[in-house]
Amino acid sequence: MQDLLSIMRRLRAPDGCPWDREQTHESLRPYLLEEAAEAADAVSSPDPADLPDELGDVLLQVAFHSVIAEEAGTFGYADVERAIVEKLVRRHPHVFGEASVSGSAEVVTNWQAIKAAERGGRGRRPEDRVPAGLGALAREAKAQKLAGREKGTPEATRRALLAATQDAPDSDAGVADVLAAVVAWARAAGVDAELALRERTLGTLRALPDDAGRPS
Repeated sequence: MQDLLSIMRRLRAPDGCPWDREQTHESLRPYLLEEAAEAADAVSSPDPADLPDELGDVLLQVAFHSVIAEEAGTFGYADVERAIVEKLVRRHPHVFGEASVSGSAEVVTNWQAIKAAERGGRGRRPEDRVPAGLGALAREAKAQKLAGREKGTPEATRRALLAATQDAPDSDAGVADVLAAVVAWARAAGVDAELALRERTLGTLRALPDDAGRPS
């Protein structure tokens, strides 16, 4: 990690790379999202070398932001590392403390309680609890969960989906209603709609020839 940070400092130096020197936290946002998405895709890659390669790109983003902040005097990589280490210890009292749990469900409950305590008991707005950078299907799934919408059964949600498809107008709102119904069906079936569609799209892309879409 120190080698990576040293390289980033060199790239950001006055005689370094012009492109790297121009970047800011804001300009790097799309790259952070893109690299995280590519790492997620690599999880299902048949080549085991793809995942460490893509995780390295994600780690580069961490180093990039850390060096930018280091230059501004706001924080450095050590602060990033320290914060996550302290958070993991604090949120696992059943491992690093005296607490005991009966299973993973209780771990999640305790985790949420500890998060709330970290904020001084202050709640967060629902829109702040669902990152805008998530895919639309993933955001809808989280929104339905936050709204307390029961998962229902696959059969019932499939019927609701069919009804939504028949009744929806050919408009943005109509398509959105159908997609929301698809997410509800996926939740009931125990399927992550975002990952399922990403896998299908990836399969479609892999089946295309290398010159697909290029002008003839």
